[in-house]
Amino acid sequence: MSLRESLEPIFNRLPAVASPEGHVHFKNKLMWTLGILVLYFALANIPLFGLSSDSIDLFEQYRAFFAGASGSLMLLGIGPIVTASIVLQLLVGADVIKLNMSDPADQAFFQGAQKFMVFVMIILEALPQIVGGYIQPDAGVASALGVGLGAVTAIIFIQICIGGVLILFMDEIVSKWGIGSGVGLFIVAGVSQQIVTGLFNWGLDTTGLPIGILPKWIYIVQNVGLDYIATSEGVMFLLIRGGILALISTVAIFLMVVFVESTRIEIPLAHSAVRGARGRFPVKLIYASVLPMILVRALQANLQMIGLLLSGRGINVLGEYYGSTPINGIMYYISPINSPYDWIPSLVRETFTGYGAPVPSMWQVGLHVFVDAFFLIAGGIIFALFWIETTGMGAKPTAQKVFNSGMQIPGFRRNVGSIEKVMLRYIPKVTIIGGAFIGVLTLLASLLGTIGGAGGTGLLLTVSIVYRLYEDIASEQMMEMHPMVRSFFGQE
Repeated sequence: MSLRESLEPIFNRLPAVASPEGHVHFKNKLMWTLGILVLYFALANIPLFGLSSDSIDLFEQYRAFFAGASGSLMLLGIGPIVTASIVLQLLVGADVIKLNMSDPADQAFFQGAQKFMVFVMIILEALPQIVGGYIQPDAGVASALGVGLGAVTAIIFIQICIGGVLILFMDEIVSKWGIGSGVGLFIVAGVSQQIVTGLFNWGLDTTGLPIGILPKWIYIVQNVGLDYIATSEGVMFLLIRGGILALISTVAIFLMVVFVESTRIEIPLAHSAVRGARGRFPVKLIYASVLPMILVRALQANLQMIGLLLSGRGINVLGEYYGSTPINGIMYYISPINSPYDWIPSLVRETFTGYGAPVPSMWQVGLHVFVDAFFLIAGGIIFALFWIETTGMGAKPTAQKVFNSGMQIPGFRRNVGSIEKVMLRYIPKVTIIGGAFIGVLTLLASLLGTIGGAGGTGLLLTVSIVYRLYEDIASEQMMEMHPMVRSFFGQE
């Protein structure tokens, strides 16, 4: 018996959300989606019982696109789901696991393997944080319960695992019964919350300025003189600390993503049985969506976790850390750029002086930016290509869908091979260009910073996901009005 034959019964027995037997009405999909969103916010605000306030969040810098909440049941967020996807896509892409993603049986095996891998990753991402001492039990809770710290630690571990399993099934519910994907929905929820906080938070930061942009501007008008603002130092103060650059960057990225999402190549189609019935198949510039960017940042996050765990054990061969921020070594260079404080020399000097660490030289800062650019652009291309193959968006599966819908390309024979040849002219090339472009856009957003510290990646993902969600809602409404359209979208 082969390894695959041994694993398939295990995958088939994994708990799963039942698929709908027929078409789910749009109103029901909307209710399921909103219900899961409310549940997500509720779980993100339930603190882990027995967690000490001295605990350190390993993924603090990645909260925007991991859709998690520090110290809550949603501590892991979508991290295990994304990491499992990375591992499997790399294994399939390298032919370590030989699968034909156009074969339904192989697709089912891949999905089962991915779910199994998620369960494994929940444990692998929770356990090191506990063993490494970053997640610490509260001695007061242990004393009140009359148990040892080990028992409280076990309770915390169980809660984290429950939260990871819950978000997996919440994602599955949205994918099967709702609109869009749960992963995208949770990212939008987390980033939107950060942006709102970044606009209106009246709390003070370490410099004494309000955190929110609007309260900050009120403070500046009341307390900062015009003579200072007129100087070059004052202009930099307004741009960086005043949040003007972050606001401009946020608005510019929003407009750019909306424009790029509407840029497409349209392949003409005609119905083989109904004369005069024509349509177009759109191949968007960002054909693979921006979700591969999650995979790139998640890869960096997992590498940072390894470095942080080693550093916590006194092994600094990969770099040293201040809290969860790398300050030297290879881990400094492969860490993501998040704001102007990571590359503008005066701000880098200020940041590292505050850490009490040696300030990187100009060439080190430049190399840091270059490595992050390489990760985003090269990783964007690679993961975009993997993404379209593992999600059935490649040329062959797309050609099969067009053929099954009764459509054909005018001037070509009505068979899958002819349609596939035309799709091969566009889909791989557009995927590569789109992956590189979205990597560049993410880099620019990360360099300039965003409102609320959501990060360039988080903002880019949110705008694109919201735009795709809008298109999904429009498609659902179209299918409600015209049931015949469902066949083209692969719906029954």
